[in-house]
Amino acid sequence: MEKQKFIVIGLSDSRKQYFSPEVLQLIRQGNVFSGGLRHREIMNDFLPASCQWINITVPLDNVFTQYAVHPEIIVFASGDPLFFGFANTIIKRLPEASLKLYPVFNSLQTLAHELLLPYEDMRIVSLTGRPWHEFDRALIEHTSKIGVLTDREHTPASIATRMLEYQYADYLMHVGENLGNEEKQRIRTLSLEEASKSSFEHPNNLILVREQKTYLATVPTDKNSSKEVCIHNGHAAYFGIPDEYFQLLNGREKMITKAPIRLLTLSALALQQRTSFWDVGFCTGSVSIEAKLQFPHLAITAFEIRPEGERLMNENTRLLGAPGITTVIGDFLQADLSASPTPDAVFIGGHGGQLKEMIMKISVQLSTGGIIVFNSVSEQSQHLFIEGVKSSRRLQLNKQMRVSIDDYNPITIMSATCIL
Repeated sequence: MEKQKFIVIGLSDSRKQYFSPEVLQLIRQGNVFSGGLRHREIMNDFLPASCQWINITVPLDNVFTQYAVHPEIIVFASGDPLFFGFANTIIKRLPEASLKLYPVFNSLQTLAHELLLPYEDMRIVSLTGRPWHEFDRALIEHTSKIGVLTDREHTPASIATRMLEYQYADYLMHVGENLGNEEKQRIRTLSLEEASKSSFEHPNNLILVREQKTYLATVPTDKNSSKEVCIHNGHAAYFGIPDEYFQLLNGREKMITKAPIRLLTLSALALQQRTSFWDVGFCTGSVSIEAKLQFPHLAITAFEIRPEGERLMNENTRLLGAPGITTVIGDFLQADLSASPTPDAVFIGGHGGQLKEMIMKISVQLSTGGIIVFNSVSEQSQHLFIEGVKSSRRLQLNKQMRVSIDDYNPITIMSATCIL
């Protein structure tokens, strides 16, 4: 059986498209064409009078059902069809199909050209129908130049608002609207404050360029006082966030995992090798926030039974620039975990006397090779952890580490690995 053939032609947003003689000949000889509504509008004068057009709309299953009966289809796509484009979808859904591509510049290349901005060091993030995760990661990693594909939800204004909310104020935003459209194209360079208060026509995209600057930021130390800290490029440059930078639960200094213990805990979790991390009983959120800043590739889900934990997490993540942590409030043992990503690392920061039950529930969810870490401050909790691990057929106890910080009680860092 002959392979189904797709010819994918990239379009700019210009109403005066230029095509090579080869592409023009393919269009003249074509019978079945496909693309979005905007592509149909742009191509209307080029298409043969008797041709068939298949609109690309969701759900895509319907589109590919219509494709199935045609041996050859000419598809129009925006820019470079392999750059977050429809050619990728065809390859994934029909790996045996034959593809021929005729790309043009993608929208971020076009914006960079208009700005005369070298872009070989630009990191690309798509927010088109995607969550914030990779964008947040680029911010946390202090990426100097970020090209962003937007959609109607992730607009330049909402992006700027998020960046300001999490203390990433050290960027300029270049926004391109209706790029390539001779009548509507508009390019603006804005501060994040200006962008957050502006409106933008769709389609648009943007390039963020980080400015180098150091300044003082005010960090509250409790309800009645604050201190100034030196911030470089938007964030305190610490490996181990100072404890005093966190808002605490009712000002209680003991209700936080201290910075040295926090770093040892993250080391025990081996988070550089993980993808999904659960922080059970997060209280101030210090472990989750440290993990997010040190390992921004992680998907982090944080659980806390106290309702005030949500406020603390919101305040501390925004103050310390750690977007993207999912917070779940309520009794962990009663929580529906079906929507949470399967963890390959779990830290138990609080257990409310139900440590064994927590371990049993976690062990069912933990992926093979995953790890549970618990910091014990008493012999009783050590015994409970060991009993919980032994009660699960999936877990194997690891070597313990005992440490002491200043005049605080010694802490035993305990862990178990999922072996089944």
